[in-house]
Amino acid sequence: MIALKDILYKVTINAVVGSTGIDIRAIDFDSRKINKGDLFVAIRGNVVDGHHFIDTAIKNGAIGIICEVLPENLVDGVTYVEVGNSSKALAIMGSNYYGTPSENLKLVGVTGTNGKTTIASLLYQLFKKAGYKVGLLSTVKIMVDDTEYKATHTTPDSLTINKYLREMNIEGVEFCFMEVSSHGIHQYRTEGLLFEGGIFTNLSHDHLDYHKTFAEYRDVKKMFFDGLSEKAFALVNVDDKNGLVMLQNTKARKFTYALKGYADYKAQILENQFSGLLLKINDSEVWARLIGGVNAYNILAIYATAELLGLERVEILRLISELDNVSGRFQYLISDEKITAIIDYAHTPDALKNVLETINSIRTKNEELITVVGCGGDRDKTKRPKMGHIASALSTKVIFTSDNPRSEVPEDILNDIEKGVAPQNYKKTLTIVDRKQAIKTACQLAQPNDIILIAGKGHETYQEIKGERFDFDDYKMVQEFLKQIQK
Repeated sequence: MIALKDILYKVTINAVVGSTGIDIRAIDFDSRKINKGDLFVAIRGNVVDGHHFIDTAIKNGAIGIICEVLPENLVDGVTYVEVGNSSKALAIMGSNYYGTPSENLKLVGVTGTNGKTTIASLLYQLFKKAGYKVGLLSTVKIMVDDTEYKATHTTPDSLTINKYLREMNIEGVEFCFMEVSSHGIHQYRTEGLLFEGGIFTNLSHDHLDYHKTFAEYRDVKKMFFDGLSEKAFALVNVDDKNGLVMLQNTKARKFTYALKGYADYKAQILENQFSGLLLKINDSEVWARLIGGVNAYNILAIYATAELLGLERVEILRLISELDNVSGRFQYLISDEKITAIIDYAHTPDALKNVLETINSIRTKNEELITVVGCGGDRDKTKRPKMGHIASALSTKVIFTSDNPRSEVPEDILNDIEKGVAPQNYKKTLTIVDRKQAIKTACQLAQPNDIILIAGKGHETYQEIKGERFDFDDYKMVQEFLKQIQK
């Protein structure tokens, strides 16, 4: 139990009806989860407005209501607090309720279109190998030191974030690495958190179904850096022109990294093979098991972050050489028939282009590059023809298939993708709606030494169709079909 007045610390309040001295048992923004003695926060979502469920929350036992507009009929014995933005208030209250847990560890946020999961996950791995207790909040999973929890969003809701940060405090976690999505920033899920540092990876075409314009998408990312304190660090990729934009108004200490331009942390690719990368970082060489130019940027960001957090240079290099790849991020297997299958989460034009260019830079061109790719339903439609163009231009064969069609008709999504294929590339393409059959066909088409790229879903172990999730794992699927070919 905690007093409402203590939960409201630092929240901007417009009006109060009732007493803020009441004790609150728990906080929630889902009226169905409210019990006696709880505080209900009415959030205006994209689909549902929580203000419509205030009466339900009170019937379920809520004794406090946080809202942006006071109801016309107020119930005796219930305290109402009117705020300017319920989402922002929820994040601050969540931090207060759980004892401001971000202040008791070093929290680093990673934002950008691509690379968030890889950087956060590899930093978790590196600091664990260095002997620290570490936390991770990522698309793939949530880790409270050695305990794993299932992740449902890139950036969880603010109550969930603070709940897990509190668990990390209890377990003595010293560092936590967290993916920070544009949705999470825009919806104030990270409000009230104290960050030790922020990392910017890059910015490319994504989430324009939500943000509407690229400028809005960029500016939302920038909000994260604008909110960092003067004690924090801001580390940005300046090979991306938006990197310097992120630094414009931040109070944080500014650091840059790059492969092409001048930067505080500079890397050069000396060797690029399917077995790994040999990099020169500033004046030191390091071998990593990760593959391709994209991972060169990721490794450089990891190196810089570890140094900014106080690790010694020699130790960082040693630990980088021991890192394993992240599930669904350029994850690969080689069959007995010498067919290489690569599974990658690339679901944006830029990410797909990067992974295909990486493969093409390594392969000898004597083998086929067969790409299996689709686009998610109920998401930004403008990127679909771009994905079709990139896949068909940079592969020797392409199979367009379903990703997560969600509520859309799969054939409509595939038609959008096909519109981007240039006439000279038509003969390279096949369209197979069923993703399982598409992967099977790719395996049947592949000859020894050929390469299969399965893009779009990466680590996901499901396929979402018409509101239902079905078990589906790209890695297990291709592994199974390649074994059948060997027989």
